[in-house]
Amino acid sequence: MKSSELFEEAKRLMPGGVSSPVRAISPNPFYVERAQGSTMVTVDGTTLIDCCLGYGPLLLGHAHPAIRTAVEEQLGRGWLYGTPVEREIELARRLCTDYPSLDMVRFVSSGSEATMAAIRLARGYTGRQDIVKIEGGFHGAHDAVLVKAGSGATTMGVPDSAGVVPDLVAHTCQVPFNDTEMLEALLSRTTDVAAVILEPVMGNIGPILPSDGYLAEVRAITRDHDVLLIFDEVITGYRLGIGGAQAAFGVTPDLTTLGKIIGGGLPIGAFGGRREVMELVAPAGPVYQAGTFSGNPLSLTGGVATIDWIHAHRDVYGRLEQAARAIGESIPARTGGSFVAIGSMFKYFFRDAAPQNYREAKESDTAAFAAFWKTMLEEGIFLPPSQFETNFLSAVHSDEDIQRIAGAYEACL
Repeated sequence: MKSSELFEEAKRLMPGGVSSPVRAISPNPFYVERAQGSTMVTVDGTTLIDCCLGYGPLLLGHAHPAIRTAVEEQLGRGWLYGTPVEREIELARRLCTDYPSLDMVRFVSSGSEATMAAIRLARGYTGRQDIVKIEGGFHGAHDAVLVKAGSGATTMGVPDSAGVVPDLVAHTCQVPFNDTEMLEALLSRTTDVAAVILEPVMGNIGPILPSDGYLAEVRAITRDHDVLLIFDEVITGYRLGIGGAQAAFGVTPDLTTLGKIIGGGLPIGAFGGRREVMELVAPAGPVYQAGTFSGNPLSLTGGVATIDWIHAHRDVYGRLEQAARAIGESIPARTGGSFVAIGSMFKYFFRDAAPQNYREAKESDTAAFAAFWKTMLEEGIFLPPSQFETNFLSAVHSDEDIQRIAGAYEACL
C-alpha cells in the first residue's frame, strides 16, 4: 500500500511522521490524493465520505466552486503583499455585522494565535494576571492553555506538555464545564482573574452541550466579578449558524475568537470584541500583536466567498441539523452508547449517557471507539480518529451520503 510506504518515509523526516498528532493513525495514516465535495480519494485509490472536513473548516465541502473561483482569481493578482488589502475590510465588515459582539476584529493566521492574542489582550485591558479555562477545553497549543485537566478550581496550573515552564501556566485555573458553582467559588476568592475563556459548545472532546442557562449564568458571574468573558468560537463560528453559538444561545461575550470556516478552508484566525478593549491592540494601543501572514489575501478571499455563500443559502443550517438527526435516529437503542448532535456537529460516545464535562467524556470506552472507527473506515466513512473529536457534516453531503453514513453507523455499532 502506498500510504504505508509514504508513512515510513515521513517518520524519517518528521516527528511521528505527521504535522499534527491526531493524524498519527495506527498502524499508518492514509494519504489523500484529492478531494471534491463530500469525498476524498486516497493515494491507494480508496474513496471515503468525509465527516472530518479538516476538523471543521469545510462547511462547504472540498474544493467548492464558489471558493475555488474566488481564490483562483486572487492568485492571478498575487498571494502575499505585506500591506493592507481591501479584502480585509470586506471580511471585517461581514464579521462585525454577523456577530453583534464584535465592534472591531484583528486577523491572524490560526485559531491558536487568535486565542493567545485574546488572552494577552484581556490581561492588558484588566491589568490582571490569571485566566480561567474549562477542563478539557482546547484553545490551541500555546503555553498558557496547555494545562493538565483534573486540577479543578486550583490556583496553580500544571503543564500538560514538556517544555512548558510551570510559571507560565501558574496563572491558569480550571473549572468543569456546566458547573457555575465552581466558577463562582473561584472568582469569589481571587481578584486577579482577567478573563474566563471557554468553548460555548465543547468541540475538541465533543460535542458537549451547555446545560440550559449555563452560558447565561457564566455571563452574569463574569460580569458581576468584572472579568472578561472570551468565547472561543473557532469551531462553532458559522458552524452553528450566522452569529455562531453566541447567537444560538443568546449570550454576548466581551471577546470572541474565530477561525476555520471564516477562511473557507485556508489558514486564518481572528479575535475581536468591544471597541474599548480592541483599541488597546497595537498600533492603536500597548498590547502587541503582529504577524507576516496576518490578513493573507487568499485566506480573506476564501472567507468572503464562504460567508457570501452562507448568506445566500441560509436554509443550509436546517438541512444539516436534520441530516445529523437522521444519523442519530439510525442507531439501535441496544448499543448502549449516547449520540449527541447540535447543528452539523455530532458524535457517538461509548458511554451510557451523554457527557456533561471533560471528566465524564473521559469515561468513554476508547477501545470500543477504536474498533468502531476502523470498521467505519472499512465501510468508506472517515470520522476523526478519536473519541474526543467532533464529527462534522457539510453543505454538499447528499441525501445518499447521509443514508450511507447512517447505514454504516447502524451496521458498525
